[in-house]
Amino acid sequence: MPGGTHPNLLGEEDLRSRVQRLAELDRESGGAGEHAAAELIAADLRACGARVELEPARVHGTYWWPIGLTSATALLAALARRRWAAPIAALAAGAAVDDINLGPRLVRRALPQKTTHNVVAEFGDPAAPRTLVFLAHYDAAHSGLVFEPRFPRALMRAFPVLQRAKTTPPTMWGAVYGPLLAAVGLLWRRPSLRRLGALLSGGYLAAMIDIGLRPVVPGANDNATGVVALLSLARALAAEPPPGLRVLLVFPGSEESFMEGMVAWARRHLGRLHDDSTYFVCLDTVGSPRLMLLEGEGMLRIRDYPRELLELVHEVGAQAGVEVLRGLRFRNATDALIPLKAGYPTVMLGSVDEYKLPTDYHWPTDTADRATYSSVADAARLSWGVVRRLASLPSPAGDGRITGSGVSARAGAAP
Repeated sequence: MPGGTHPNLLGEEDLRSRVQRLAELDRESGGAGEHAAAELIAADLRACGARVELEPARVHGTYWWPIGLTSATALLAALARRRWAAPIAALAAGAAVDDINLGPRLVRRALPQKTTHNVVAEFGDPAAPRTLVFLAHYDAAHSGLVFEPRFPRALMRAFPVLQRAKTTPPTMWGAVYGPLLAAVGLLWRRPSLRRLGALLSGGYLAAMIDIGLRPVVPGANDNATGVVALLSLARALAAEPPPGLRVLLVFPGSEESFMEGMVAWARRHLGRLHDDSTYFVCLDTVGSPRLMLLEGEGMLRIRDYPRELLELVHEVGAQAGVEVLRGLRFRNATDALIPLKAGYPTVMLGSVDEYKLPTDYHWPTDTADRATYSSVADAARLSWGVVRRLASLPSPAGDGRITGSGVSARAGAAP
């Protein structure tokens, strides 16, 4: 069917009702409401004939405790004003990098754990030569003063030049540079550096306390919209299984605690998925007025997405009549970063407003009535178009690369 449309894709009212049901649940990472949402998603998928599994995983469920503890440690070391405290502040910096950069996460592993669930649905031929994996997390974030949506928009109105920026601010850098500056200031006996490190670490500690004390937001745009776009896609996949293509719809839990659910899913499954014939498309926060494809993301260092796959998805969107903004980079992280770092061709589809910001991000106003459902419907149509495009390509060559399409299967080709 031309244009990326399919008669089984959900209409805007059906999309809205599903977002509303999810937004009514307190979907805190690893909490009871998150598990209830997983069951709701699984039931919806089974109703359209999907093979569905709920995979449990142990997670900590926050980021404010790990980052808050490293910030507090650095602050106390800086306040000690003794050279012997420098290694303590340096260890705090290393621990922050470890947690943010998805390392062994030693601090997080020592904290209390709970259970999240990754919902996985499978369509198509399990033995197909190519696999396409869609991702959409279903937990919701805590709010916090740092997410106040009016401040950045007022700043851009006052200084329009800021709207030209195509990369978001490095919001997590201070969690590392605060402890690092404290360590250097203590070691070199530089009071100005030590005080700056203490100020940064104290600020991050205050922000983490604030976030931890605030309630979970409804999470309609972030990311019930991504979830229901894939529930819509599931209906098209069930009605018309793509030939020669295995499709997985993965709904990770605990993304808002620094992608813990996706990390667990990757640990369990990536070893069985070839990086030269497996592709990932992440849908995160697709209910703002304008869809966009990220060029790259990362909290400490931005990793660019493979240009060839970005071009393929953008071309599919154009053929489907779906306008997709390009050129933005995100100094934060989504579940897409996990397969990207592992070397898989990956793209991340999100959405923004006229300020190039997602609407109601991590704020109590992220309710179902404020999402833009034409964007959600377009995200589902674009996803179906990507399915059709990959299914229509010739069988992979011996090394599994896509041939004759302008797309290289290896994320290593990314700039």
